[in-house]
Parts: sequence; structure tokens; C-alpha cells
Amino acid sequence: MRIDIITIFPKMFKPILSESILKRAQEKRKVEIRVHDLRDHSLDKHKKVDDRPFGGGPGMVMTPQPLFDAIKEIKGRRKAHVVYMCPTGTRLSQPGVKKLAKYKNIIIICGHYEGVDERVCEQLVNERISIGDYILTGGEIPAMVLVDCLTRLIPGVLGKEESLVDESFESGLLEYPHYTRPAKYRGLAVPDVLLSGNHHDIEVWRKKKALAKTKKYRPDLLDQ
Repeated sequence: MRIDIITIFPKMFKPILSESILKRAQEKRKVEIRVHDLRDHSLDKHKKVDDRPFGGGPGMVMTPQPLFDAIKEIKGRRKAHVVYMCPTGTRLSQPGVKKLAKYKNIIIICGHYEGVDERVCEQLVNERISIGDYILTGGEIPAMVLVDCLTRLIPGVLGKEESLVDESFESGLLEYPHYTRPAKYRGLAVPDVLLSGNHHDIEVWRKKKALAKTKKYRPDLLDQ
């Protein structure tokens, strides 16, 4: 998979992309992640990428020319799925990430200010995505979230592929509670069933706990 990120703050991505699973995934060549500075594509002599909105109002809007040219250059002859990170998009979910993970080439636009010129969305964007119902200063952090979600779904990125199956949201429920050594700590003991070695009983216990945890913390998931 190749992921291209268009941003006006490219330096924000270096700490995230050079650590942990994202770093290893790139080293293994499971994913290629490129970060592009939108200002490099501006024809303005001052490298401006924003202007005042027609009709008046507060804030600035990202102009179409740099984005049109950037996406054209990044795509080349490749087909790519263009994603715009913005508050008006569909809320990011695990099923949505799985659908996105099927694309070989993804281009992510990080919005800023009051957003991008609507003509960019109409002509270039295939999908708008939001990571939640709140406002951030820009699309960089949402883009990082999306890249992390996508990368860990690529075969061979995680050490144990079965770990993907049991995670929260994969079954529609939150994940069951986890325990590790020591079996007793400050008078608190690990449930006996997890020490029994009976895989059937453990599986039943985990399913019950996952349901109870979801009912307590995320009852809205049960409605779905």
C-alpha cells in the first residue's frame, strides 16, 4: 500500500512515522508513506495556499490551485482514492477502515482554516472522513489516526495476525478484560477461569465479559 499525505505542516508527521509499528511497517516495505508540503505546489510568489471566502465571513479557505496540481502530480498515471479529513465527513470506524484498506493507493488531504475550496471536494475527493464530533486545528492529527489504522491492517505488519480478530470493534463489541503476571497483586487475583487451561470455558468467559463491558461503557454499540 502507498499512502500520500498532503499538508502544510509536513514536519508534524516525522515523529509519528519514525516510531513503533509505523516505522517497522515502512522498513519491511509493507507500506510506503510519503508526506507532501502543499506550499511546494503553490504558484503564488509567497507560496500562499489560502484566501478569503467569497460572500464574506471569518477565517480563510484553502485555494484550489495547489491542491489540484498536487494531486495531479502525486497520482501520475496511478489510480488513487482521495480522502479529505474534515468535520463534515463520515465518522471513522473499523468497518470503514477495512474498506479503505482494500485500496493500493490512498491520498489524504489535511484540511486547515475553514476548509478547502468546495471545487476540490467536488472534483477530486472520493471520500470525506472525520475522527469525531469535535473541532481540531487541522487535519494532520486525524490523518495520523487514519494512517495508523490502515497500516496495522496490512498483512505482515503485526506480529500475530490473530490479534486483529479479538480487538475491540472487530466483533461489534469492546474487547474482553486482559490480565498478566503476577496472578496476585496487592490482594487482587486474576479470575480462576483464566488459569484453568480450559479453552472452552475461557472463550465463554471472554464473550460474556466483552458483552458486559460493552453494555457498561458503550451501550450504543449494542443498538447497532
